[in-house]
Amino acid sequence: MSTPLSETAAREIDRLTGGFRPAVGLILGSGLGGLADRFEGGHQIPFGDIPGFPAVGVEGHAGVIRTGLLNGVPCVALRGRAHLYEGHAAHHASLPVRAMARLGIKALFVSNAAGAVNRTFKPGDLMLIVDHLNLMGRDPLRGEGLDEELATPDLSQPYDPELCAQVRKAAIEQRIELREGVYAANLGPSFETPSEVRMAARLGADAVGMSTVPEVITARAMGVRCFGVSCMTHFGAGISPVPLSHIEVIETTDRIAATFQLLVLTSLARVAEQLSREPND
Repeated sequence: MSTPLSETAAREIDRLTGGFRPAVGLILGSGLGGLADRFEGGHQIPFGDIPGFPAVGVEGHAGVIRTGLLNGVPCVALRGRAHLYEGHAAHHASLPVRAMARLGIKALFVSNAAGAVNRTFKPGDLMLIVDHLNLMGRDPLRGEGLDEELATPDLSQPYDPELCAQVRKAAIEQRIELREGVYAANLGPSFETPSEVRMAARLGADAVGMSTVPEVITARAMGVRCFGVSCMTHFGAGISPVPLSHIEVIETTDRIAATFQLLVLTSLARVAEQLSREPND
């Protein structure tokens, strides 16, 4: 049987980093990659240097792996991600998550830029993701070209309650207003229509975006616990008269970058402590 591509990718990352062993993986979404500059030591590797990694072509996504210590926690981060709307199969876009799992991460932090569906939210708000809706019509556990069998995970709690609790405590500690809600993922790349935003709200969504869900499903299938934060970068269509654009997304993430980074750094320390108290598998 041939070696899965995720294992080949993990071996190459292992070789290039000198055997670095991360405890936590991070995916830094649109405009949120500045957190990678806070790493101490480690390595920076372009996606193109890793076998099978998908190409990244969206503004605000550098397509770089960063390893090292983040607030004292050994981490591996994806500075940017591949999106399904770029033509990638769901399992291919999620290959970096499978590789990180093979490197030994115990938890995965996901982040994204999102549109506010909940009318009490506003641009600049940070939302703890407590559940999601997969409206993409795609699943990363199946598909032509997937070269490994992945177990179908229980998604009763896709976002780990204990890790989410640590993010809440971090927000209180740093006096950061933290919303909570359900993230709905659409395929994209077009923004939602007002009717689609109303539909998402009726289905229980508080925010809409175009990523994250395939990565979380993949991580759960690999036995990795997940937690995450959405950055509200704009109002969903029909809520505000202002036209939507990706420029607005980047401008908003730039504005709240410092708050986002503070929340993540504080959360990481708490999550690492939580993981250290638990028995190894």
